Amino acid sequence: MADGLGRRLGGHADGLLLGLAFLAWPAVAAGFGLEWTLDLAARILIYALAASALNLVLGYAGLVSFGHAAFFGAGAYVVAILAYHDFLLGPIVLFGLEIPGTGNAWIAFPLAVLVAGLLALAIGALCLRTSGLYFIMITLAFAQMIYYLFISLPDYGGEDGLSLFARSELRPLDLGDDLAFYYLCLGLLALVLAGKAAVVRSRFGWALMGIRDNERRMTALGLPPYRYKLAAFALSGAVTGLAGALIANLTEFVSPAFLSWPLSGELLIIVILGGMGRLYGPLLGATAFLLLEFWLKEWTEHWQLALGPILVLIVLYARGGLGGLVDLLRRGREGSGHG
Repeated sequence: MADGLGRRLGGHADGLLLGLAFLAWPAVAAGFGLEWTLDLAARILIYALAASALNLVLGYAGLVSFGHAAFFGAGAYVVAILAYHDFLLGPIVLFGLEIPGTGNAWIAFPLAVLVAGLLALAIGALCLRTSGLYFIMITLAFAQMIYYLFISLPDYGGEDGLSLFARSELRPLDLGDDLAFYYLCLGLLALVLAGKAAVVRSRFGWALMGIRDNERRMTALGLPPYRYKLAAFALSGAVTGLAGALIANLTEFVSPAFLSWPLSGELLIIVILGGMGRLYGPLLGATAFLLLEFWLKEWTEHWQLALGPILVLIVLYARGGLGGLVDLLRRGREGSGHG
């Protein structure tokens, strides 16, 4: 059983090596005159954060959500709208209450997490009354409704999106400094992965995996699957909102594209590519996916045509994603070493 949990959590040694690689990325990039890659590395970390949140419901609860872009975009728009009102429009009037705008990340980031979490709670409360294909389609439908809602808001840019005048303030850090922002992304991802590892090891995590494997049996044991799945869905949405807050600061721009279904599809691909139900799988998947995208874009504008077959081959021949492939290679080395 302990060995099974170890496989679910992924290889800690491999995750540590990957983490050290990202820790050293800025120094190595500076040594080779590639400081511009810091933006790419930060994007990988942010997408890994969002995919890690999705992996909680996909890999551990068996819920295929096609609407996580709604929470990603919600977190991004919360930060952008608060900053926009702070610089230009004055207080936000909501149900007769005046809410001051702010560019302070100590306020904006928790609000992004809260709004995305509440949105996930509301959507999950309805979607989780269904299962299978119906669940997938309803999550997609809700995400598309939110997407079209923001397109229809001309005060916040509509289809053109909304620019941030500057990155959020997070004193004593200066997020305007790319290096400081990069290490903030890395630190938040490390905290989320540590928290996720604790959740997966807890009674709650074991219950989620039991529900994924045999929901009827868990119901017979007296566990309420709906409540567990709803709690996981809301927690996943909240963490995805944090990733959205970070992407808004990285790009200093938000648009309805952050709410669109292709982004939900990319997050699903990242989770599957890295390995579902693996702690470090989303980081591995985000690294491979975004580096492949970057490399292929250098060769052709039709990069999706080349990326598709590569992803299909990886999914077909790397059981358990890239994380499973790493495990297979490690066992092969250990076997040859013993021989």
